[in-house]
Amino acid sequence: MNIPHKTLLALTLTALLAGCDDGALVDPQKQIGPNPELPQAQNFFMPPMQVPEGTPWKAGEMPKVADGLKIEKIAENLQHPRQVYVLPNNDVLVAESNGPSKPTTRPKQLIMGIVQKASGKGGAGGNRITLLRNVNGKWEQHRFIENLHSPFGMQLIGNTLYVANADSLVKFPYREGDTEIRTAPEEVTELPGGPINHHWTKALLASPDGSKLYVGVGSNSNVTENGIGAEYRRAAVLEVDAASGASRIYASGLRNPTGLQWEPQSGKLWAIVNERDEIGSDLVPDYMTSVQDKGFYGWPYSYFGQHVDTRAEPQRPDLVEKAIKPDYALSSHVAPLGLLFYGGDNMPQYRGGAFISEHGSWNRTPLNGYKVVWVKFENGKPVGQPQTVVSGFLTDDEKQVRGLPVGLASDKQGGVLIADDAGNTIWRISAAK
Repeated sequence: MNIPHKTLLALTLTALLAGCDDGALVDPQKQIGPNPELPQAQNFFMPPMQVPEGTPWKAGEMPKVADGLKIEKIAENLQHPRQVYVLPNNDVLVAESNGPSKPTTRPKQLIMGIVQKASGKGGAGGNRITLLRNVNGKWEQHRFIENLHSPFGMQLIGNTLYVANADSLVKFPYREGDTEIRTAPEEVTELPGGPINHHWTKALLASPDGSKLYVGVGSNSNVTENGIGAEYRRAAVLEVDAASGASRIYASGLRNPTGLQWEPQSGKLWAIVNERDEIGSDLVPDYMTSVQDKGFYGWPYSYFGQHVDTRAEPQRPDLVEKAIKPDYALSSHVAPLGLLFYGGDNMPQYRGGAFISEHGSWNRTPLNGYKVVWVKFENGKPVGQPQTVVSGFLTDDEKQVRGLPVGLASDKQGGVLIADDAGNTIWRISAAK
């Protein structure tokens, strides 16, 4: 679709001005925790969009970190690094990808794409996995696996590396120390994919015994505007048998579960979830929650328990009644994309709690997210307010964005790695000693 530049600008301006949204009226801190403040939903013909302009990191610029920490750049010049995964020998895998091409079904999608591309969220991804290796203090980059299809989640079980593409779960033989894999992928199972593939990222987590794989699959729409038939096996966590590839829906009603982790004290499965849009700057809070087997979490019929979304058709009061209220709201539109329960010794003040990367809002005034936070856990549950650990992805005036945090992982030394998909960089935080 070829649209003149001036027309694109006019469409973008229309999107920014339409909707008559007065911006957020609720303090974000009141939308954090188990009982977030939830105002009245609003309706817009065209929801407002606000995304800062993308600008590269300048020489010497880095994100800001909390007191007692330091940050370093361990890799750059990547192509949309999304997820990081640390192998047993401390090599680091980086999944580089962006969303696969898909049809434009509504004017909003066209305008949203234009606005988001300006922030650095657009552009082709690497469709590959790069291996990073620390050799005498210098980080080497190796093209580990090529020609993937928008890879996201990665898990190693024994000598088998599993990769969650946008439309399939595949596996490769892995040999420790190798810097490339040229074996063709073997498909384990199909995953919900195109042609729309609205939420294409597929989070991946192995069970502690390695027998099962859990896959986060986002919805194919904001709130079923593409029809309920397009949501088959979506907005769910799937459980896949690693040996046979057989799968089932483990939990449903999770609009876009982008990160999965085992909470260390309780042993329960936890997820971060991107909630629905287009009903105001203050709705709906994104969240993290424990995920129950056969549990239903509301999407698309309700949010945060029994708060009905009247846009979902047909209405399902029977499902609303049994919708599980999430454990902990993160406030509206922060777009959590990375989750890490920290168990290292390097930063003991964070042990046992959860790091969460907030990719940042695109339809909220003022902006929200664009940082990495840490939430304390006690007795297997989150408590208190999040602490900001890494910030500075936005310029001080919040008009430009230099980076967008996504995947998180802890290395063998207890440092935390952060994939920055707009800055095409991998950052590492650790104690400032």
